[in-house]
Amino acid sequence: MFKKTVFVASLCVSLAAARDVTVHITSKAGDRITPKAPLHFQPSKSAGAVSFRIDDAASLQRMDGFGATFLEAGMICLNTLPKPQQDAVLRALFDPINGAGFSAMKTPIAGTDFMSAGGWYTYDDTPGDVAMKHFSIARDLGPNGVIPYIKRAASFGKFVLQSPMDYPPDWMLIDLHKNQDVNEKYFPALALYYLRFAQEYEKNGVHIDYVSLFNEPGAYTKIPYTKIRDLLKYHVGPLFEKSGITTRLQLSEAFYRENAAKNYPIVLDDPMARKYVASAPYHGYDFKNYDKLAALIKRYPGLPFWMTELCWAGDEHGRLPRYDYEDGDTWANMIFSDIEAGASAWTYWNMILNEKGGPWMVSSIHEDPDPNIQQPVVVINSKTHKVDYMGVYYYLAHFSKFVRPGDVRVAATGSREKIRALAFRTPAGGLVLQLLNSRNAPATVTVAWHDQVLKAELPALSIGTYQW
Repeated sequence: MFKKTVFVASLCVSLAAARDVTVHITSKAGDRITPKAPLHFQPSKSAGAVSFRIDDAASLQRMDGFGATFLEAGMICLNTLPKPQQDAVLRALFDPINGAGFSAMKTPIAGTDFMSAGGWYTYDDTPGDVAMKHFSIARDLGPNGVIPYIKRAASFGKFVLQSPMDYPPDWMLIDLHKNQDVNEKYFPALALYYLRFAQEYEKNGVHIDYVSLFNEPGAYTKIPYTKIRDLLKYHVGPLFEKSGITTRLQLSEAFYRENAAKNYPIVLDDPMARKYVASAPYHGYDFKNYDKLAALIKRYPGLPFWMTELCWAGDEHGRLPRYDYEDGDTWANMIFSDIEAGASAWTYWNMILNEKGGPWMVSSIHEDPDPNIQQPVVVINSKTHKVDYMGVYYYLAHFSKFVRPGDVRVAATGSREKIRALAFRTPAGGLVLQLLNSRNAPATVTVAWHDQVLKAELPALSIGTYQW
């Protein structure tokens, strides 16, 4: 009996060691999600020093996806291309086999800075229309609207869609010029406004998975979290629940991780409000405070947290758009840090812009300045029609393509200077390992898994995806 057990264990080790580990590399040297020769695990006794260890029995957060944002600016740029080129761009972004497979997307509720097919708008600009008799999503259905954009993208891949709001209709504010907080007497009307948005999109073939009450409250609508809590628990939550709509609700979207850590407990510590919160998005514009985010996530086990907006904007990050490959490594380190803190999704801001980092919509009263140059995932040159995929595209694609919704992050411990590791388990029991080398020189990394090791050669400034 003892000898038979030893034989079976040895056979399992041999089979695991013989299994191919598929490899895809993006590097400064020119690889772009390039398949490489398979690797194989070896017995641990031949490994030497181990850089990282994977414990796939230690389950962490479930992953919900990776992606960017549907905005009118992107559709305007896409529409400058002939139809076959448009399809090629959308395939590169959404096809999970032949492209990046973006799986967690965002589209705003009406006006924001890159809803630039016209001037500022909401879906009901008729003062006092509390019954929403004049509610209309007509602009979103136009040739440069986000509904055709979303439906085109959905023909190439599947994704969840969340929608935040910068501002409600101006007439719901206490005073557009002096106090941009929401007048509480309009809370029932605002709840109906959110519901009609989700219902009208559904009627037109686009399902909104999540409505997020406010985008960067305090920066845009000047509403405190105490009022967001009450709006959610007394108005929006009960109305959505009564309607039977399957669209779920998100808390709102703080502009900093630190701001989320400070303010989200105001809502989440109230049981009546908490029951309506399906997930908690946040933005990462402090570019730090991952420890505060991790503590916040730990405080609310079972609640998914999503990073739903980041980009470069203005001139402080150099000339934009940035075409340098190295820019991608910056974003990759942010993705790693957010996931290590416990985030379940990661969504960039502008998906497509032109060579000037636009076009943008201007409405100074709604905090939408001119100029507003920003960095996208893809640049479509409005004059030459040349399409350029930025560094962020390739690094983000390593996650969106290979770490699919439903995969679970597992423990990956260890450290090497400027080298990072994340590991995920698929529903079928497979493993996905991401190795990031931020050094300007190649590196050899040894990864231990069970009683075996994998040796990987990492090119300078690279990301590698390893699957088995």
